[in-house]
Amino acid sequence: MTQNAEDLLEILTGQPVIPVVAVDSAADAVKLARALAAGGLPAIEITLRTDAAIDAIKAVSQEVPEAICGAGTILTTDQFDDAEEAGAKFIVSPGATIDLLDHAAGSVVPLLPGAATPSELMSMLEEGYEVLKFFPAEQLGGVAYLKALAPVFQSIRFCPTGGVSPANVQQYLTLPNVVCVGGSWVAPKDMVAAGRFEEITALAREASTLRAQIHA
Repeated sequence: MTQNAEDLLEILTGQPVIPVVAVDSAADAVKLARALAAGGLPAIEITLRTDAAIDAIKAVSQEVPEAICGAGTILTTDQFDDAEEAGAKFIVSPGATIDLLDHAAGSVVPLLPGAATPSELMSMLEEGYEVLKFFPAEQLGGVAYLKALAPVFQSIRFCPTGGVSPANVQQYLTLPNVVCVGGSWVAPKDMVAAGRFEEITALAREASTLRAQIHA
């Protein structure tokens, strides 16, 4: 089994931050995806943490061609199928099971599974996975933990999510084994609820330049 890493990396390397969002309606998701794409963050992870998630993924996939809509918090093979059928372009899981990995092998939609401990990372390498989610990043040891992993697992690259914020995001992005981060601060729920999508576009525009700021 091997990961569809090429397609996944094309998405993840396209922007320093992948917005991780939970939406209450498909209509909000469409407006949010448009606002984020306008700010330079076309890839968006809609998590299956609300009843509206699958409808939201379908609506964004159909109505916002400039967006790259992914599905997050995928825990089961049935959820994987629902997200793929809805039009998700990538699938994100906080962890990994053999069933989920076997199932993903039969799909063209790339999977970004989560792993953190050395034993988990060794198992993922055996399964052909080298691009992984690191969740919950801050609670697991954050930047210091990823630094410690880098010389041992030199081929693995991570998308840390969980506790990543404007206060620490640049520390993550400077790590050689971090391809991008996942974050919710670019799409605050209160702004979405209030329809403040121009402000969300501004937050996205600022986040989209983070790599350039580091190398300036």
